[in-house]
Amino acid sequence: MLQSDETPMAPEGLVTRAYGQVTGGLSALGTIWIFVLMLLICADVAGLALFSQPLYGVVEVVEQTIVPVVFLQLAHALAHGRLTRADFLFAPLAKADPAAAAVLNMLFLLIGGVLFGALTWVLWGDYASAFRGGEFIGASGVFTLPTWPFKLLTAIGCAAATIQFLLEATDVARQLPEMLTRGRGRWLVPALIGVAVVIGAVWLVATGDFSRTTLGILAILFLLVLLMAGMHVAVVLGVVGVVGIWLIRDNPNVALNSLKTSATGTINKFDFGVVPLFVLMGLFTDISDIGRDAYRVAAWWTRKLLGGLGIATVAANAVFAAITGISIASSAIFSRVAVPQMVAHGYTPRFATGTVAGSSILGMLIPPSLLLIIFGFVTETSVGKLFLAAMVPGILMALIFCITIILLAKFRPDFVGQPTGNDDLEPETLASSARRLLPIVVLVGIVLGGIYLGWFTPTQAGAVGAFATMIVTILRRRLTRANLWNVLRETGQITVAVLSLVIGASVLTKALVMSTLPAQMVQYAVDSGFGFWGVIVLFLLVVIVMGMFLDSTSIIVITVPMVVPLVTTLGTGIIGPDVLIWFGIVTIIAVEMGLLTPPFGISVFVVKSTVGDLCSLQDIFAGVMPYVLAMAALIGICMAFPAVVTGIL
Repeated sequence: MLQSDETPMAPEGLVTRAYGQVTGGLSALGTIWIFVLMLLICADVAGLALFSQPLYGVVEVVEQTIVPVVFLQLAHALAHGRLTRADFLFAPLAKADPAAAAVLNMLFLLIGGVLFGALTWVLWGDYASAFRGGEFIGASGVFTLPTWPFKLLTAIGCAAATIQFLLEATDVARQLPEMLTRGRGRWLVPALIGVAVVIGAVWLVATGDFSRTTLGILAILFLLVLLMAGMHVAVVLGVVGVVGIWLIRDNPNVALNSLKTSATGTINKFDFGVVPLFVLMGLFTDISDIGRDAYRVAAWWTRKLLGGLGIATVAANAVFAAITGISIASSAIFSRVAVPQMVAHGYTPRFATGTVAGSSILGMLIPPSLLLIIFGFVTETSVGKLFLAAMVPGILMALIFCITIILLAKFRPDFVGQPTGNDDLEPETLASSARRLLPIVVLVGIVLGGIYLGWFTPTQAGAVGAFATMIVTILRRRLTRANLWNVLRETGQITVAVLSLVIGASVLTKALVMSTLPAQMVQYAVDSGFGFWGVIVLFLLVVIVMGMFLDSTSIIVITVPMVVPLVTTLGTGIIGPDVLIWFGIVTIIAVEMGLLTPPFGISVFVVKSTVGDLCSLQDIFAGVMPYVLAMAALIGICMAFPAVVTGIL
């Protein structure tokens, strides 16, 4: 086999390429099964609604398959850089000194390989036990299914991820000598010293005599150090959790068993099927031109307002958010749709791109929202209640954004630009607007109406919504074979990135609970008189700062479990029994601010990658600052008037 330069491919390259085909096949299996799950759940809903006859075994099949779906796609996600990591320090180091970054990366990959290798070992034992014991799910005489095929697939997927970690570490090691000869390696010695210091610290902790609480504090410190250094977030959570449990219980078997339980017993619930299904719905929405139609209607009806096209962007984003919980999709769509229109009509690129990035975060607050779903899982609160509680703050956020635009247009025309007439916009009538918005109304009615009226669980609503959105996409002739495969593949990759964090967070949470640190924190907060509002303000500041370096899901799964006991203990008497619902909405708003703040600002980077050289990254960050301040104002409103969140419950 020849490469493009007609030179023979090295044996290592042949192995990597062949293994890539294997992991691609495993990933395709998991990807296709997400689509099958959607069809199965829809068939179950239809059978119950039309014939009062559910499809037996659907819940059990979903619960058994969600774990292998994640693990089958892990290796492929790792190979394509889809597993989340914080690049705050690692990316600058890789630019300044590739050799030093390569050494760190190789170490991180080896640690990941060891972690997943240990997990493969216990998962294989779990499969063997289920196979020998004839373990099954369901009820005899109604529906039964053996569990060993699902456990085998999970073990295979985990083994594939282990090999992928080791292959990538080997590949980095092979390239390292060339990096050393080409570069000066000025950061290599400091990097190695840093690694030696961390290893020495781990050794001192492992051989020392520390209390459980001290071990919990040290676990958090190591967690922060490894996150900032650039290790994959899911691996950091898992490694710190496993080592912490090992040291606290002085038993490696307990640690490995906790790892296995977190891997197979955290997401193996019907409710977790909502994650891939809502992602699938959002991606179908992305290719169906629904966002473009929403913007076209909003642009025409707001054309006479001050800053009209900016308000139209916010309005269209709010409408689009009601059928997709992924802010990145909003950023990508409206960067292509709204930014060219706004710039052509005299708005500054800074304002145009900032408005798109700023309003895109509405997708993470207005239900259905992926972040609200993750928060519900982490805190074991009702996703339906979170969706209901987010409606008023979501609408209020959109209104505050619109007011912000009007004020900027009036008092800072240099920031907004000098908009020209909008007479060239395609005219809209009430009838044409209704026709364009009808699919959106139908989809919102199906998903949210079904949840609030009790027709669907959130997972069923996700399946029905995804199927309905697919039908809309087909009717609009936007669903090609290539589009369908891209949507399914992207759904799988996002699902893996999210649920792998949930699994890792479960391990860390077990370690922290065993350390008694959360209980000690509650007692300290009560005794110190710091108070509920002091805890909330401190937590929000931490979340906003972490948002500058980490993605939103990572922030939630890392921070929220640690403070939930505090919030429940101190806040129930102040906010009421729905304190965790209120806390969830406030947390999501604060986390969303991290999508807009440097240096991470993922929504800003999505907009930048779409608009190219039209606007610099610094200008886009400047453009979103008014919206960050508006979000801070909304947090203040929710804190001053908790009924804004809880009043609807």
